[in-house]
Amino acid sequence: MNITDLLQGNLPEGLLETISNQIGGADTQQTQVAAHSAMSAITSALARNASTPSGANALVSALDRDHDGSILNDLAGFLTGSRQPDNSAMLNGSGILNHVLGNRQSNVIDMIAKMSGLDQSKAGSLLTMLAPLVMGALGKARNQQGLGVGALSSLLQNSVQSEAKQNNQVSLINRFLDQDGDGSIMDDLANIGMRFLSRK
Repeated sequence: MNITDLLQGNLPEGLLETISNQIGGADTQQTQVAAHSAMSAITSALARNASTPSGANALVSALDRDHDGSILNDLAGFLTGSRQPDNSAMLNGSGILNHVLGNRQSNVIDMIAKMSGLDQSKAGSLLTMLAPLVMGALGKARNQQGLGVGALSSLLQNSVQSEAKQNNQVSLINRFLDQDGDGSIMDDLANIGMRFLSRK
């Protein structure tokens, strides 16, 4: 799995099944929609935060301290709890979301639930589970490619812009984050999610 795929919410089928089971036996198709929405929202929020020098420096500090990318070596093991990291902060999804989304977190969970058809509890669990994966992807990119503060910010911005050009859902997610959950945008996102499910 490459970094761009992960940042854009593209997960392999076997991992989706594992995640579906971990959040309480959710429908795999709904989990796919929810995972894509969740990871796109996290990446978009990180890109927004890293657009300022202080935000970008804070992200790099967090990556260097807690997210070296090793979580990607055994995603299923970390997600199921069969493998534990030396640094427990690596899997602290709640802590990551508090920093990345702040008071938008409940709105994002509501968005994921409406888009995918998952209940809010499962949507929240999924969001918490996926946050360390996104941070791990960024940490791996930083370590493997020697990305500095500016390059890391550019990676996030380019990932968001590239996907937004190909996927209306991402453009709407960005608008949603900008407006803290506008009702009409929520309706549009839900309609996109339902259309996605109906094609499966």
